Amino acid sequence: MKMKLSTYKENLIYLALWLILFIAPASSMYMRVQNNSAMTMDWSEIFHIWNLYTAYLIIFLIHNFILAPLLIYKKNKLIYFLTTICLITIFVIFQCSLRPRNFRKKMEMHRIEFMTRDLQMHGYKVEKPPHEFNRADNGPERINMRPDMKDRHPDMPMFIGEKNIVSSVILVLIIGMNLGVKLYFKNDKDSKEMQQLEKQNLQQQLEYLKYQINPHFFMNTLNNIHALVDIDPEKAKTTIVELSKMMRYILYEGNKPLIPIVREIQFIKNYITLMKLRYTDKVKISLNIQEPINDSEIPPLMLITFIENAFKHGVSYKQDSFIIINISFIDKRLYFICSNSKKPEDNAEKEETGLPKQGGVGLANVKRRLELIYGDKFTLDIDDDTDTYNVKLDLPIA
Repeated sequence: MKMKLSTYKENLIYLALWLILFIAPASSMYMRVQNNSAMTMDWSEIFHIWNLYTAYLIIFLIHNFILAPLLIYKKNKLIYFLTTICLITIFVIFQCSLRPRNFRKKMEMHRIEFMTRDLQMHGYKVEKPPHEFNRADNGPERINMRPDMKDRHPDMPMFIGEKNIVSSVILVLIIGMNLGVKLYFKNDKDSKEMQQLEKQNLQQQLEYLKYQINPHFFMNTLNNIHALVDIDPEKAKTTIVELSKMMRYILYEGNKPLIPIVREIQFIKNYITLMKLRYTDKVKISLNIQEPINDSEIPPLMLITFIENAFKHGVSYKQDSFIIINISFIDKRLYFICSNSKKPEDNAEKEETGLPKQGGVGLANVKRRLELIYGDKFTLDIDDDTDTYNVKLDLPIA
């Protein structure tokens, strides 16, 4: 459908250009007649120009539908240039073959007009119009046979005249115009196909990343419920109810490219409520959200990954722990800050390997999602100190 639309636009441009070209001679003649009352519409001159334009049009159609596709679509340069040169050569030969006949006719008209003027200069009254003179007429002193008349005619022109060269140049320009328009639409079509391909590839990558994030989230949540079953069965039941609400959100909202920020924040609140059921008062959990929340949208499940990691690696049963989450909105941008304490075992592993334990598949995937969706329009800073882990995210919101 898109290809047909592109071809329709291209042919419409050609039609408009040729219509303007064919209308121009008649319009020009009409303007001259309007400006000079002594003139009349000379249709013979207009038809003469139209005949020349028709020759150009025929060659244009041959080039547009037969020759140009050889170069642009089939990349067959040799055949294209050979056939195009042959076409131009045939046109030049055709033009030159018509020139002697036209020249003789034109010279005859010049001879008759000259005879008329010469008779009038010598005081003779010319009864016949110039086009009725012929060699059989017995005019006074047979003016047409006077010796001095023979020397007043110009010599025959060369085989290729100036008009032939100009006509050939115009033909080359028409062919160049045809190639330029075709290349423009070809490049435009290729560009749109490439954008569509990149968009499809981007969508596939995002879907793949979301399919990885969702199981990762459920794995962490189920681990929490498993721990609650032994500690407090009643809380485990309540947790399962909360989990069902969150699953409903993921099933119906998680597949959308964008969701209202209000729903994403509500999901975060439900998750934190679920996690609080598992921990004692030794774990300080703080969620600060700027009010009022606007009606902007963000990709679903974008922030929860950072919060998951904070709970997974920031809570210790051996010492006091904290998780502080701040979400604010300033000038159509979202600012997310998540800070958490670190487990002693995480620090020990970092000292042994030189790599932080915090982060994993979920964090790597959310980074990739941010890059695919926002490009260079977001900033993500992760500060891995000895005792704390800080995440700062700044991204635009629609």
